[in-house]
This record gives sequence, C-alpha cells and structure tokens, in this order.
Amino acid sequence: MQAPDVSVVVPVYDTMPYLRACLASLLGQTIGHRRMEIVAVDDGSTDGGGQLLDQLAARHPDTVRVRHQANSGGPANPCNRGLELATGRYVFFVGSDDRLGPEALERLVTAADRNDSDVVLGRAVGVNSRYMSQEIFAESRVDVDLFDSALPWSLANIKLFRRELVERHHLRFHEDMPILSDQPFTLEACYRARRISVLADYDYYHAVRRLDARNITYRSRLDQRLRCVELLVDRVAELIPPGKQRDAVLRRHFGLEVAHLVGDDLPRLDGPTRERVYGVVRRLVDRYLTDDLRDQLDIETRLRLSAAGSGLADLLAVIRQDAERGVPPTVVAGDRCHAGYPGVGLPDWTDVTGVRADWLARLDAVAVGWEGTRSLTVTARSPHPDLGRAVGGPVHVRAGRIAGDTLDVTPDARGSLVRVRFPVDRLLAGSAATGQRHPLRVEVDGKVGRGSAALRAPGLTPARPRIRRHGTRLYAATTSLDARTGHLVLAVVPVTAARLAARLRRGGR
Repeated sequence: MQAPDVSVVVPVYDTMPYLRACLASLLGQTIGHRRMEIVAVDDGSTDGGGQLLDQLAARHPDTVRVRHQANSGGPANPCNRGLELATGRYVFFVGSDDRLGPEALERLVTAADRNDSDVVLGRAVGVNSRYMSQEIFAESRVDVDLFDSALPWSLANIKLFRRELVERHHLRFHEDMPILSDQPFTLEACYRARRISVLADYDYYHAVRRLDARNITYRSRLDQRLRCVELLVDRVAELIPPGKQRDAVLRRHFGLEVAHLVGDDLPRLDGPTRERVYGVVRRLVDRYLTDDLRDQLDIETRLRLSAAGSGLADLLAVIRQDAERGVPPTVVAGDRCHAGYPGVGLPDWTDVTGVRADWLARLDAVAVGWEGTRSLTVTARSPHPDLGRAVGGPVHVRAGRIAGDTLDVTPDARGSLVRVRFPVDRLLAGSAATGQRHPLRVEVDGKVGRGSAALRAPGLTPARPRIRRHGTRLYAATTSLDARTGHLVLAVVPVTAARLAARLRRGGR
C-alpha cells in the first residue's frame, strides 16, 4: 500500500466540543482520504473525546488511527507518539481545539513538492480574538531565512514538515517541557531545513482561543512556566553558536517569553515568588543578553531587562513607575538623555540617547471614548512638554496594522496630549471574521529618527463595547488592558451565542 502524502498528528486531551470541529475540518480536506492519514493520540481524555476518536476510526479505518494512553501532562509526549506512528511523506501537527481550512493540506503538500521545501508555513489566523503574529505572512515566499525574517516570532509547530528531515535528525518534542515544547522542535527543524517556504494566499490554520480558557498554555503554573522558559532559552543556545544568528532567535524569546516574566504583575507576587522569578530572569540576562541583542529589543523590555541586571529593587521600581504612574520624565545630564525613574539614579542602562525616537514614542493612554457609535478616540499623554517639536515629524498610533487618524498633538500642563481617532468601520474591515485583538503602538518619524513603543494605560478604565454590523454579522468593538503587560488593546469580536454563554458563566465579566 502506498504511503500517504501527509500524516496529521493530533494530540487530544479534553477539548470537547472543539474536537468535533477539528476532526470535521480534517476529514473534509480536499486532498482526499487516500493521500492523508490522521494519527490521533488520546492523552487520557475524560470528556468523551476518546470515544469520539474510536467512532471515527471505525467509520474511516483507512484514514483515522487512534492511540490511547494515560495523561502525560502536556502535548510533547502525544506529539512524539504520533510521530512514531506517522507514515506520510510529510507530517503536520494540529491542536485538537483548532481547525484547518478545507484546502490547507492539498495546498501545503503541492507547494512543498513544487519548491522542494522541508518546512512550509501556511497563514495562521486567530479565532475568538486569539492573537497570531502575522508579520511572516506579509507575502508568499519560496525561500525564507530563519535569521533574516519574522520566522522566529512564529515558532508554533503548526507547519508542514518533511518527515525525512524529522527522522534524519531525530527531531522530537522535549517531554520535560509541559508547555512551550513545540518551539525547540520547530526551531531545530527550521535550522536544519534546506528550504523553508511561506504561503500567505489562504487561511490555512485557524487557531482557536477557547472560551473556557482551559488550554494548558493559558493556565500553566508560574513555577512550570519559569522552568520551561529557562529550558527554552538554554536549548536555543545549545543549538546555535553565539553571534548574530543566535541573537536573531533570542530576540523573540527575550522580547516575548522573558519579557512576560517582568510584566506588570511581578510586583503583585509574594516576596519568595518574586525572588524565584527574578532569579530565572537574572540568570538568562547574565548568560545571553548581549549588547547587540539588547539594542534590538522593544524600549520597554530593554529597560526592564537592563534594570534586572542591576538588581531586583531597580527592576521593581521601573515596573511600578510604568504600571502605576506612567512614563517617567527625561533627565538631561550633559549631552546625554536618561529615563528618569525615581529612586534608580542615572546608571548607564537608563541612558536613552541612542534610542531617543523609541523613548519619545512612549506614551500613556489617559482616556478612551466613543464618538457616537462610529469612531473610538484615544487620548494619550507624553511627559515631554512639547512632543511635536521634539519629534520634529508626525506622531501616529496603530492598532496592529490599522492606522488611526491623529487629530492633534498639543502641549498641556503635564506634558503633551495626542488624540487619535479610530473609525469603527476601519477596525471591522481590518479584522478577521472570527475576531481579532489589535495591540496599540505609537510610532514617531522625524528629526530624531523612527521609533515605536507599545501604548500603556496605567489606571485607565477601558471603553464599553459598541455593537456594529459588518456584512451579515454583528461585532463588538472595545478596548481592554492586557493584565500582564499593561498595554492597551483594541478588540473586535463577533457576537455569538457561545460568547454570550461564556460571559454568563463568568458572571457577566
């Protein structure tokens, strides 16, 4: 019997009813049942998912294969068991609460064969406002360089892998990592691949944000996350020698996973827990945060991780200022400019002279409000007394890729105010049909150069949602605060019965 073109590996643990939609999307693939196999590994499900898999295997014995096992505590083990059972020329991993576009596998396999690619990324979109980085999907490309592209920001394992590559290098998921285990696997596959291709012409993968928030990544314990983040960064260092290539990958991990450890919630932890978090961050900073890597990080992350290198007290002082009082003033010392964090002094790491544009882009949202139901206005403050003149060019605010209209930049008694309007129709047109969260960023471009920074909102009460029709569906547009980062987000979500039910279960929050 001829081997299938692609083996789809599905680790399954308590994802009903999402599992039904996932399996339906696989069985409905246009590639056809003869050219694919579904290898589902039931990792001790307790919600009836295992029985559903058995029913489908009995109905489609030549396509669906099922393995049952006791719960392993994470997706790494069932992914590895699935790899052991896979027989296809290619392998594709699917989360059991996610789903594929109908033509996904056919398009991916065709592209891999045509381009002789070892790894193929198809555009992944979020469902229920799940955030998925889109930079790598700006355009379709036959050949993508791991170190000179946005690929390090898209290291989930939801890609097509040539199985011969996987087996030749014996690539497996690290079972000592209950979360984040797909990233070292995907990174090494891309590192070893002869060719990586990107397809941006179709919605291949629909990543679902579960309304019950029971995904293991959502609810991972802090100690577990600390251990896995440290293992993740260490394994990048084991794979890639020191230098610009390693820094290109670590830019993602320090800018995301490590940055989250020094988020606004750190001061709210009890003392011993704060010390444990700080210990991990300090070790990673001391081992791997080169000057070149530090210079590539977002201004906020750069300052916090630099403060961590100085000590926990300085790190907490920076976070509390950002989270509770807002952007500190600029202190001029001779010909140098420093971030004036109270109680910290002016050590070298507070010097922002070389990143003046990024520093000036740091604003705090102080008000959000609706102009009727047609547009949302965001007002942000800079501590600089004349921001427009200091920048010497335009100040813009974007919600993801959606540009706002800057109404004015005016001095006030506490610095400068920037008012920006976002027409709701523009937000709806620029959002996925399944909903999307758009982090807000400030961009400046003038005599100080180009810079950008996330828009913070310390103490701000988000705007209430407004319901608007787009096409045949109703959507709610609103603002929210990311509790971990303190950043302001514009969210566009479809109004569905499932969302309303989930909100009622949470007590209307």
